[in-house]
Amino acid sequence: FTSVKLSSLRRHLKTHSDEKRHACHLCPKAFRTATLLHNHVNTHTGNKPHKCSECDTAFVTRGELSRHRRYKHTLEKPFKCTVCEYSSVEASKMRRHVRSHTGERPYPCHLCSYASKDAYKLKRHMLTHTGEKRYECYICQARFTQSGTMKIHMLQKHGENVPKHQCPHCSTLLSRKSDLGVHLRNLHSYMEEAVKCRDCEAAFHERYAFLQHRKAHRNEKRFRCAQCSCTCNP
Repeated sequence: FTSVKLSSLRRHLKTHSDEKRHACHLCPKAFRTATLLHNHVNTHTGNKPHKCSECDTAFVTRGELSRHRRYKHTLEKPFKCTVCEYSSVEASKMRRHVRSHTGERPYPCHLCSYASKDAYKLKRHMLTHTGEKRYECYICQARFTQSGTMKIHMLQKHGENVPKHQCPHCSTLLSRKSDLGVHLRNLHSYMEEAVKCRDCEAAFHERYAFLQHRKAHRNEKRFRCAQCSCTCNP
């Protein structure tokens, strides 16, 4: 981050600090800056000072208003990927997309080897450890820890009531066309910068091929005892 204004730099540095000096008087939450606290208090009071000039909608923060205008009115996608043709309304979505090219997964689970490219998916994954089942099948009311598991259940148990969208590149079946689009973009789209395997010299321009390759390493016994012929998995 660089800025010509010292005040902007100071404001940016606060994003790296864990200090939260601005406490809400209505709940236990605290925030790094007065602006964040002010926006939070508005969620308690219902005050929405940022009004859209093109419709009757109003928002708590200026950022929410900007996103609304891009999604509903201007349809502008100012954040563009330098590797492929993907563009996004939000910077956060672009950061998440870029990780599909780099293979970076900065959100690791502290209970198992899972790591995610975004915080939301890690939060969803943690439900597999807590056992919380927040997703309910609308046909038979069976409950599941993840929405993906529920969708698979609906396809397998209630297939006659659920439309099926077959991936043309693998055996995946999806209940919604939009889910198929996400699946194709995340797993089967060409990546100009290849993802390299950390255990061998293989490199892949498609995430699905990379993930299939990684499975081959899971059963390898990579650690050999120096005293005998015993080998084991990590």
